[in-house]
Amino acid sequence: MKFIFAPDSFKGSLSAPEICDILERVTARIFPGTETVSVPVADGGEGTVDALLRAMGGERIQASVTGPLFEPETAEWGLLADGAAVMEMAQASGLPYVPAEKRDPRNTTSLGTGEMIAAALEKGVRRILIGIGGSATNDGGMGMLTALGACFTDDAGKEVRPVGGEMIRVAKADFSGLLPALKETEITVICDVTNPLLGENGATFIYGSQKGAVGAIRDELETGMAHYAEVVRAACGRDIAGFPGAGAAGGLGAVLGGVLGAALKSGIDAVLDAVHFEQKLDGVSLAVTGEGRIDGQSIRFGKVPVGVAKRCAARGIPAVAIVGGIGDGAEDLFDLCESTIQSTVSGPMTLEKAMADTPALYEFAAERLLRAVRIGMSLK
Repeated sequence: MKFIFAPDSFKGSLSAPEICDILERVTARIFPGTETVSVPVADGGEGTVDALLRAMGGERIQASVTGPLFEPETAEWGLLADGAAVMEMAQASGLPYVPAEKRDPRNTTSLGTGEMIAAALEKGVRRILIGIGGSATNDGGMGMLTALGACFTDDAGKEVRPVGGEMIRVAKADFSGLLPALKETEITVICDVTNPLLGENGATFIYGSQKGAVGAIRDELETGMAHYAEVVRAACGRDIAGFPGAGAAGGLGAVLGGVLGAALKSGIDAVLDAVHFEQKLDGVSLAVTGEGRIDGQSIRFGKVPVGVAKRCAARGIPAVAIVGGIGDGAEDLFDLCESTIQSTVSGPMTLEKAMADTPALYEFAAERLLRAVRIGMSLK
């Protein structure tokens, strides 16, 4: 037999590679001699770099970048064995870099994200996979484009500081200085957000509040974003505001797709494509996936277990999910694939205890599940 393990992390308690190690250990006990393939995955957020490095092989690269408040930071990205780069925007421009009392997206920049991309291009990378969740910015990607060679100027021809609060002052966008390597580079954006750039469902109104865009600040940013989007449209000749995902990461999705021509893909699909998941399914008897909590939203938004289950269903492979918690609607997974769900929680306990004891709880859950599979195989 051959088992494939494709779990997401349990945020804050167990990484996807650690989960794969547990599954390999338990499988060796319950099904000795069974071939196992570990493919830790993620949906584009925290842990994406770690997961793909484990699944594909490669090296971790450090880059000195400008943080969202213009402070020096060190961002890590992965150079995969096949020559592609995998990045998380949050490594360079993430919300954790901004203390709660300083959260005002009029003052934050995505400059560091552009510097991280530029560092990969300098190493000869021409395929980039970037997750854009967890941003601290609402600058329409002006910071990122500035780091990549674009120039934004005001009515007097003076360069505009690349922060959200200065978008209203942009009179001209010049993309002639963009790094030439960008024309040869295939960029895939991991993005589960389908919001447009502007309006009540746009970047500022939907995602701005967690970054500090409330009340008058929100209205100021929305006005600036609309003005900025029109200037950029005039400069590049393409609409950057209306396509699904333009509102992701404070408008970073708008310029990645609209200016740089990047492809925006759902998180798990982009990752599964990157790790060549289809080929890894050859000869597989059982898939084990999972995440910290599965419920109706997991199904609706196509989280990791759903993406794995759909691809397994196409090959007639059963998929089982080990999760930390089960919520309403989780049973809809059963309609996608021959599947079941096992919770790690083995009795009444607090969330704090469940997270503290996750490794042991997960191993016990995996043993229960695989023993049930073994029993099923022996039924007459």
